Amino acid sequence: MALYLYVNAVLYFVFAVWSTLTPWKIASNIGYETLTASGKSEFLVVYGALELGLAALFAYMAANTHLQQPGVLIALFFYVPIVAYRLVTVLKFWPVRRMTLGVGLLELALLAWGVLLLLFSRAPQVP
Repeated sequence: MALYLYVNAVLYFVFAVWSTLTPWKIASNIGYETLTASGKSEFLVVYGALELGLAALFAYMAANTHLQQPGVLIALFFYVPIVAYRLVTVLKFWPVRRMTLGVGLLELALLAWGVLLLLFSRAPQVP
């Protein structure tokens, strides 16, 4: 479970740094053709700051054994709606860019991995 959480932490950290250092390149690659000043601020907050916070959260849960199983569950609370919305929006707005599909496949893989971890993990021992 720790590996799963660390992978999430690293991915969110990389995306946060990437989005912060090259925000307009990332924005155009995922389909934001033009952004107002407010849109630019919002993009940096969501794709930079929020992802940085998620990276820290996943790293913290990975480093604390008693938080690993709850951490995987928290990840699933993120990935279930993300994957559901991604599937619906990709079908509704097809064709979409390759980056959108790639990120969607990554989200689906993280969802599946998390589900498998919870299904095949031993129940926590009650002290």
